[in-house]
Amino acid sequence: MVEEQLEIAEIEPATTEVKVPKIEKRSVNERRQQVLAVLTNMLHSESGMERMTTARLAEAVGVSEAALYRYFPSKTKMFEALLDNIELNLFTRISQSIKMETNTVNRVRDIMQMILDFARKNPGLTRVLTGHALMFEDGKLQARVAQFFDRLELQFVNILQMSKLREGKMFAVDERTLAIYLVTFCEGQFMRYVRTNFRRMPNQSFEQQWKLIEPLFA
Repeated sequence: MVEEQLEIAEIEPATTEVKVPKIEKRSVNERRQQVLAVLTNMLHSESGMERMTTARLAEAVGVSEAALYRYFPSKTKMFEALLDNIELNLFTRISQSIKMETNTVNRVRDIMQMILDFARKNPGLTRVLTGHALMFEDGKLQARVAQFFDRLELQFVNILQMSKLREGKMFAVDERTLAIYLVTFCEGQFMRYVRTNFRRMPNQSFEQQWKLIEPLFA
């Protein structure tokens, strides 16, 4: 591997101009994103269920294992970064959806569609959320995934509670129970998507399934 050329500051220019081939440089953040992108693609591949090693990942990225650790101190930190990206992406979209749609039923449906569509477009990340990609990893990563679903449940609880206060309307079931059901439904679709090796789309037949969910808001 060719080492990146170090940038040396405050060097007097030569009297004769010499054209040096420009070497593309990337920031540490760009390198980190590259590592995460490769890891995500590997999780989507047929070998995604195998134990992910830093040796395999380094080879796929095209760097040595030592170079890989310059961007992430451990494999656990890589998966934590993936979960950070998932949360930032999804919860930013949920916040935007809440601002755009005021009707509670439409708001919940739109958010669920968005979550399932995110899974469809990101099968490797869905494998992380189901825990399948973390079976051989640090146990605290499973707790981190549980924290993600707890946060998603709280989002639905807040939406339903705000609706009850604003409209003075009770739901068929307690809003906490309803929120748990909505999250469990999404998680079940994730599991099915992974279990079928991404052949069964998580948002497949959602409109028909929603007809079974919608009466809960009546």
